[in-house]
Amino acid sequence: MGRLVITHSTYLEGLIPLLKRLVQDPAIDTITPAVIARVKGRSPELRLRVSTPITGGWKLVARRGSSAQEVFVVTALNAEALEERIDQVLSR
Repeated sequence: MGRLVITHSTYLEGLIPLLKRLVQDPAIDTITPAVIARVKGRSPELRLRVSTPITGGWKLVARRGSSAQEVFVVTALNAEALEERIDQVLSR
C-alpha cells in the first residue's frame, strides 16, 4: 500500500476519499494533491484523468464544478493501466 500526502488545507470535494481508495493499489507508491485553480467550463461530478508524464509517474487532473486540482502519482504503471485503476475506483 502506498501513501497519500496531505499537505493543503483545501481539496476538491470528494477527492480525498477517492485518493484513499486509489492509494490502496499495490502498484501505486505515492499520491500528492497539489494546486487548485479556477477553470472555464463546468464538470457536474468529480472526474479524474491522466494528464502528463512526470519523473517516476503521472500528473492527474481532478475536475469538479469550475475548479481543477493537480494530483501527482508516483507509480510504475503506464497511462492506460492507471486510467483503468482510476475507473475502477470511481465506479465503486
